[in-house]
Order: sequence, then structure tokens, then C-alpha cells
Amino acid sequence: MSSTTPQVDFRTDPQQYRHWRLSFQGPVATLAMDVAEDAGLRPGYKLKLNSYDLGVDIELHDALQRIRFEHPEVRTVVLTSMKERIFCSGANIFMLGLSSHAWKVNFCKFTNETRNGIEDSSRHSGLKFIAAVNGACAGGGYELALACDEILLVDDRSSSVALPEVPLLGVLPGTGGLTRVTDKRRVRHDHADIFCTLVEGVRGERAKAWRLVDEVIKPAQFGAAVQARALELAAGSDRPGEGASGIELTRLARTEDADGIAYQYVDVRIDRDKRLATWTVRAPQAPLPQGIEAIVAAGASWWPLQVARELDDAILHLRTNELEIGTWVFKTEGDAQAVLAADADLQAHAGHWFVRETAGMLRRTLARLDVTSRSLLAFIEPGSCFAGTLFELALAADRIYMLDDAQAESPAAIVLGERNFGAYPMVNGQSRLQRRFYDEAGPMQAVRSRIGQAIEPGEAQRLGLVTFTPDEIDWEDELRMVLEERRALSPDALTGLEANLRFGPGETMETRIFGRLTAWQNWIFNRPNAAGEKGALKLYGKGEQAAFDWNRV
Repeated sequence: MSSTTPQVDFRTDPQQYRHWRLSFQGPVATLAMDVAEDAGLRPGYKLKLNSYDLGVDIELHDALQRIRFEHPEVRTVVLTSMKERIFCSGANIFMLGLSSHAWKVNFCKFTNETRNGIEDSSRHSGLKFIAAVNGACAGGGYELALACDEILLVDDRSSSVALPEVPLLGVLPGTGGLTRVTDKRRVRHDHADIFCTLVEGVRGERAKAWRLVDEVIKPAQFGAAVQARALELAAGSDRPGEGASGIELTRLARTEDADGIAYQYVDVRIDRDKRLATWTVRAPQAPLPQGIEAIVAAGASWWPLQVARELDDAILHLRTNELEIGTWVFKTEGDAQAVLAADADLQAHAGHWFVRETAGMLRRTLARLDVTSRSLLAFIEPGSCFAGTLFELALAADRIYMLDDAQAESPAAIVLGERNFGAYPMVNGQSRLQRRFYDEAGPMQAVRSRIGQAIEPGEAQRLGLVTFTPDEIDWEDELRMVLEERRALSPDALTGLEANLRFGPGETMETRIFGRLTAWQNWIFNRPNAAGEKGALKLYGKGEQAAFDWNRV
């Protein structure tokens, strides 16, 4: 990262929000978009018409986390707008036109993950989401609505939904729009073709008939209808409801220097010459709270939640601010039994709202790691604690190296736990062990039979849990060679290789968004038809027609 480019900080809180208004009424939270035009994250553009940039989405991500943890009484979230006749016009076009390719890609990825998080909470946490579309809803604004469980559109003869990226900008609705229209909304493909090439979008009864929205409601009844539907959805939720007390998400403490970033349980050291980040994740360092009351009282300092938040912040920090650091090595240290004890609490109290939300945070953070365009390696040594939840870091890696040191007083070991068998599914719906073994019965049964037992290098190799087990003589040379090899290869080729190998066969809506749709969008972002000097994205708003290369490729 250039020393002159200000770093992006993903830590915020409602007192710092510039773009969202968060309010609560019983089991319903209202998250209203009110984007401040002059408060873009970077200079050079205005956020007109409730358009958004990365700063707007950072606040949205934080607001969703606050609702999850600080407001367990909330069962339904209504997303709406405070601007007259505008719901959201999507990603700010002038921001995209000014941005580097890397910035656009990281922006779209974070936006994707935030919308996926809305759907994740709907599936797993009893939170339901309504998009109360009270004005023009276009591009990324409609993609935000698509992430919700239901879309209610005001029928005022002007409000519409639209995905105009293809005709206006020469790009795709790349934060999931195309995929959600087909996979989630089940819009007929010819209707979808028309919809995605109409600048003005679709409104009223046609929007409902084409399944683009769930209901169209006259303006006089709109507010009451939204509230009534929000309460209906809330009645079916198993969130705690009225009277429940949440836990405060205190600001993460971290220290930064030229060579890395450190938290209580996560430390990242950067070697810029080698373009290498070495992550060390630590086990609990003090006795864990006993019983659910003590766990809730620990709040944001409870190890599973704190380590999830630290990992999440560090992933986002490096992904956005350290583009040249292409290889991440994961190590762990501490008592494996302490990790397994925390896992036992996650299992024993899985039905409690706070524990469930913590598990959700871990699930989403690990999934964020899966889709990160970095080479991921895990090094397992004596003193490591790749056990249970922390072994997921190794399973997420592209390769796992385990030191086989016969002279070590306490040899390197892996310990599997019940949470390795489905508690943290990837975006393809599989556990990382299922992905590793293609869900074949024999290997899965073999590793399941070893739950809770220390698995040393030789057996780990036989079970297929690691890639290589060099001895103490070859260890340093093996690690040096793999790091040198990775450093010498094309970053673009590695990104494509890793993304295609990490998820295996079978697709979900999410893998189509992060794989097929993202790959096409990234290619289109680099094409002159979109991003060239005479491309549609560059010329938007200038009154000049784009000059296209008419070759179909």
C-alpha cells in the first residue's frame, strides 16, 4: 500500500454513522438509509441519490452486528430510505469510475459479504429482513433489497426496481443481482433478460407479476402495511424478544506498526520483501467463564466472540490495505484443550441467542477467509493449538504443513472436535472436511472416529488431514521453497487457481456470486468497453456516448 494512501478502518459505531439511521420499536428495528452527499470515504465524488461507497457499507455491516448482538429483542429488520422518492441508486458511479481495479473488486466483495450476512442471519439467527422500497431502487440498491426476505414496493406510479448496469455502465449487477434474480427470486429468464436491459426498470403490478417484488402497496397504506408485515415475521422468530438484554460490542483494541497489526488473540507480522503475512492466533489465555450466565456476562470479551471479531477485522484490514502481501501463513499457539473447552460451550449452549450469534460470527468470518484472494498456508508445529474451531483455519488453507519432529518433547498435533463437522459451513454449504474429502464416506468416518484425540504427524498424513509432514531436518527448507515458489507466481493466476479449487463440485447461490459472477464482473471491469477512456463506466454522466469494441468474446 502506498504510504500516501490513507488506510481504511472498518471499526465504527452508531455515534460515528454519517449515512444510516438506526431505530427500534419493540421487535422491529428500522435501518434507514440517509446518505450524506459530502461524506464519501475518498475525495472526488458526491454520494447523490442515496448512492453508496465502501464507507456506507462499513456502517451497514456494523449496524447489522449491533442488531445481532446488542438488540436480541429485535426479530425483524426493516431496510428503508429517508430520502424523498429515492430508496437507493446503488454503488456510486463516479466513485467506481475513479477507482483502481483492485479497489472496485474489494469493494464489491465486501458488499457481497454484507448482503450474504443478511441472508445468513435469516437462515440461522431468527432475524428476518424486509426491504420497504419507498422510491426509486436501482442497481446495488435493488441488490440490497434482494438480500432481504421480502420486498415491499410503494405503488406511487414512479417508484421502481431496476438493474441498469448493462445498458448504462457496460458492467454487470455484480454484487449478486443477476444470481439472486434467478436463484432466489426465480424470475423467468426472458423476463430477467428484459429487466436487466431496461434503464427505467419495472414498477407496480408488473414488478410483482414478474416476482421482482412480493407486494405493491398504495402510499396511504404503505407504512402500516410494512409495520404489520414486520410484526408478522417477528411472531415467527425464536429470538428472545421483549425484555432481553444484549451485549455491548466494545471497540476492538489493536496496535499497528510498519510491520503488522496486533490484537489480544490475533497477531499479524508482515515481511514486505517476501510479500508475506504470518498470522498467529492464540488459544484462551485465562479460565473460561462457567455457565451461560457467566458467558453472557463476559460479553464481547468471551474468547470465541473476541477471536472472531479480531480475525474478521484483520482479514478486512489486510485485504483492503495490504494488496501486495499475497501469501498468508497461519500459525496457532496455546493450549488445545482450552480451545476445545470453548468449543464445548458453543455446543452445549448452541440454542442460546448469544452463543448462536457468536457461532454465526465465526461462520461468517471463516467464510470471508475462504473467498479472500490470497494464498493461504498453515504451519503446524510443536506448541500449536490447531484444535476444533482453530483447526478450521488450517482446513481453509490451500496447503497444510506439519512438522514431524521425533525429538520434540511435545510433538505437533491436531485435535478434531464436533464443530469441525458442520458448524462452520463454507459458502457451498459443506464443512471444510466434507470439501477436503469430497464427502466420501470412508475418509469422513476415519477422521470422525478420532474426535477428541491428539493426531500426530504420521497419522495426520495417513488420514489426509495435512499436505506434507517434513521432519526437523527438512522443515525449514520445505517452508522456504513453498514461500519462494508462491512469491514467484502470477498473482492473477493464483487468484483464479485458488478460487476454482477451494469449493469443489456443486454450486450454491453464494458460490455462483463469488465464483462465476465475480469472475465475469472482474473481467468486464478491466475491459475497455467499461473501464477504457471511452468506456461506458468512464463516460457515465458526461453526455458522451461510449465507444465499444464490437467483437463478441
